Amino acid sequence: PTQGIMSEGKKRVFRRFFYRGYEVEKLLDLQNEEFIALLHSRARRRFSRFGVKTKLVNKIKNAIKKSEPGKKPEIIKTHLRNMIIVPTMVGGLLGVYNGKGYILVEVKPDMIGHYLGEFALTYNPVKHGRPGAGTGPVSRFLPT
Repeated sequence: PTQGIMSEGKKRVFRRFFYRGYEVEKLLDLQNEEFIALLHSRARRRFSRFGVKTKLVNKIKNAIKKSEPGKKPEIIKTHLRNMIIVPTMVGGLLGVYNGKGYILVEVKPDMIGHYLGEFALTYNPVKHGRPGAGTGPVSRFLPT
């Protein structure tokens, strides 16, 4: 009886993502110049000087096209931590180099306009514990 109630319940509604008033599908329809106009000033300056790194974007696009529906696409490794995420990259899987290894980053709509490097930390955050933890009683700070 409880299974019948569960199946008749509300459908799950996913949160729609908007970037500066545009949905992701609408962002994909925009020309590069129109999308770049929506970005913050640092990103606009970068794109006006160097353009979009089309080689990486095309690799991601092809990996997404090749993947079966419902499956994750192939991982693409990159050192381009300073690459700004554009709408065509959404849904791709990237291995972003952090100086030691590749950190897996799944590009989501919330990441549009951010740098790839923001999602692959280059350090391990400090976990503060007891003073001198793991080194013995010698290194412990003792007030005199």
